[in-house]
Amino acid sequence: MTDNTPGQMKTEEVLRYELETFRQEHRDLDEAIRALELTGGDVLTIKRLKKQKLALKDKIAALEDRITPDIIA
Repeated sequence: MTDNTPGQMKTEEVLRYELETFRQEHRDLDEAIRALELTGGDVLTIKRLKKQKLALKDKIAALEDRITPDIIA
């Protein structure tokens, strides 16, 4: 559906933009976690960042499912 009126489903283009944004955030968190682990960063901060990264992974999976729905052949 490509209707942009309020309350309507988001267009695929918007979903793909959100997906790429979440993927970039996921990569950024991964780099931050790696840097903190290498430098002996705060354990609680690392755990919090890992939790954020996992939440982003779930959002990414949900968006991928919306963009590419299961098709029964």
